[in-house]
Order: sequence, then C-alpha cells, then structure tokens
Amino acid sequence: MFDIGAAELLVIIVVAVIVIGPKDMPLAMRTAGRWIGKVRRVSAHFRTGIDAMVREAELEDMEAKWKAQNEAIMKKSAAASEADAGEPVMTGPPPIASGADAPPAPKSADAQKPVSPPVSLPASSSPDADDPPPAEPKS
Repeated sequence: MFDIGAAELLVIIVVAVIVIGPKDMPLAMRTAGRWIGKVRRVSAHFRTGIDAMVREAELEDMEAKWKAQNEAIMKKSAAASEADAGEPVMTGPPPIASGADAPPAPKSADAQKPVSPPVSLPASSSPDADDPPPAEPKS
C-alpha cells in the first residue's frame, strides 16, 4: 500500500522520539495501534457488506436466468404434449377470475363435516402413572 523503505521508517522513528519523547512513546504507540485496529475493523465490515450485496445481486441474476430457462423448458414440453395429445396443455398458474365472472369458491371437505367435541382423558396423580411404585427398602 505505502512504499516506505528502511530510510524513511528510520526518519519517522527519529522524528517521533524527538517530538513525542521517549517517556510518552509507549502510550503513543498504543494509541496508534488502537486507531489502526479500528480502521481495519471498519474497513473489514465495509468490505463484508459490499461482498454480501454483490452475492445477493448475483443470486438475483441467476434466479432470473433459471426462471427464464424453466419457462422455456415448460413451454417446449407443453408444445410437445399438445402435439401428442391433440389438445392444449395449460402451463403456469391458473387464470384468476374477478368480479361477476368469478365462480364461487369451492367449499373444503373439512367445512362440510360436523365437528366432534374434544375427548378428555382422566387426570393422573403424577406424570409417570404407568410406572410401578418404588420398592420399599429392605432392613
């Protein structure tokens, strides 16, 4: 990233020791390390977000391609079925009728059956009622 050679690094260290002083140098290095760590974390977080957005965009593109290929295959197989059967074959979802043209909604089989009351089970004294009682200790 930065092209710093040994001579430039030596000059930076000498200037830092003169300006900051040898007594405060460890504190300055610690502070610089913290700032560098924060910058690295923020850049890694930013890079991760960008990578996730790129992956999502690629997935959306692939899904669009797969959908187009699937529709082409379905149309091709429907055309072949029509040629074999001699009658049109419906592909895709059924058409939605609206307004006065709409047929009444079919009633489900569950709605036509009478509902029976729930069966209650006898309550037991303990959750392990099927277990035999514990044996008495021998003396």
